[in-house]
Amino acid sequence: MHITPSETDDSTTGVDRTTALPPLLHPFARPAATPDSFIRIVSGKGAHVVDDSGRRYVDAMASLWYCAAGHGREEIIEAVAAQLRRLDAFHLFERFTNPAADALAERLAALAPMPGARVFLTCGGSEAVDTAMKIARLAHAVAGEPERSIIISRSPSYHGVTYGGMSLTGLPANRAGFGPGVGDIIRVDKDDLDAVAAIMTDKPRRVAAVIAEPVIGAGGVYPPRPGYLTGLRDLCDAHGAFLILDEVITGFGRLGSWFGARHFGVRPDLVTFAKAVTSGYQPLGGVLIGPAVHEPLRRPDVVLRHGGTYSGHPAACAAALANIAILESEGLAGRASVIGERLETGLRAVATTHGLPDVRGHGAMWAVDLPGGLAAAEIRDRMLTHGVIVRPLGSSTLAFCPPLVIDLADVDLLSTALDAALVRR
Repeated sequence: MHITPSETDDSTTGVDRTTALPPLLHPFARPAATPDSFIRIVSGKGAHVVDDSGRRYVDAMASLWYCAAGHGREEIIEAVAAQLRRLDAFHLFERFTNPAADALAERLAALAPMPGARVFLTCGGSEAVDTAMKIARLAHAVAGEPERSIIISRSPSYHGVTYGGMSLTGLPANRAGFGPGVGDIIRVDKDDLDAVAAIMTDKPRRVAAVIAEPVIGAGGVYPPRPGYLTGLRDLCDAHGAFLILDEVITGFGRLGSWFGARHFGVRPDLVTFAKAVTSGYQPLGGVLIGPAVHEPLRRPDVVLRHGGTYSGHPAACAAALANIAILESEGLAGRASVIGERLETGLRAVATTHGLPDVRGHGAMWAVDLPGGLAAAEIRDRMLTHGVIVRPLGSSTLAFCPPLVIDLADVDLLSTALDAALVRR
């Protein structure tokens, strides 16, 4: 059928409807993007991935902050396949469980940065954050303080895309257009302990929890100032609130320890995790829940009316167990500081050459800010031509978070590619 311009052009929006768009809507992408906008990744091994044209890239973001053990690990693949042959899936609701979920919960509780932890399993980080919010509020309500519903978060920060996680997130663009979000959320500037203290003082017995990333991730890769996280712990203790550490990115070796909480010497009440718990081989997340939170829930009349169809999926749990075994046996958490030191040295050299305003990070998690006039997405695209995949954060920041199995020669290539991409053309 012939389509006239009047049928294809939207004069009010400027949308050209003559171009065929793919059925797949991509997250954090323009719905109007055409098929040739996308790079189709078809295989991966170690710290590298390959696209459908055969081009090989260093995966400098561990895909999306998660592939700590590297791509193509047969141990994880075989563990998932074996589990699927044994039991493909069965839910955990009410009276049911499965051996893989039980085994994973035991393993995670032993690794948790607080004693006596219990584990609630989800399908990813956003669900984990919503779970932590709900359980924190529920524990206070069951303990006789239902008025404790306020959760304090920070700006910038990133806590996911569900309504709860979005409401906590301190990135205005991520909330724009989606409506009012979840109530009783107060955001403060990062590292501002005085602001947290003021809210707790001004709203006595109203604060349920404070949530913080040990190192802010998608909000720009900002390590905490010295004493900040322990300061949050002290304020929560003084005012009866819970401390939630969002370790969806920092957990499982990224900073050099199993969890950032232990790395920075702070005891949380709840810890959200996902990403590197399976290195991305299966979708899995969850919450580590300390005794201060789970003890009130032990009343015989309490039913935890929360959970997902795939919470504790046995194949995902098998992937996590195999992945954790690799992280432990190969000492990959210990590589975070080696990778980070090498990467920092290279990035600071590039910063000196090209006048980058800032280089910052911790462990194997780093970022650079670009000079005015340079767009992060453009520099990312230039780095792709040099065989390196990084991630733009906002308009002027590039993030680096490579797999913990990366060779040091490939770590050096990250800085070399950035240097080449910054050469004026």
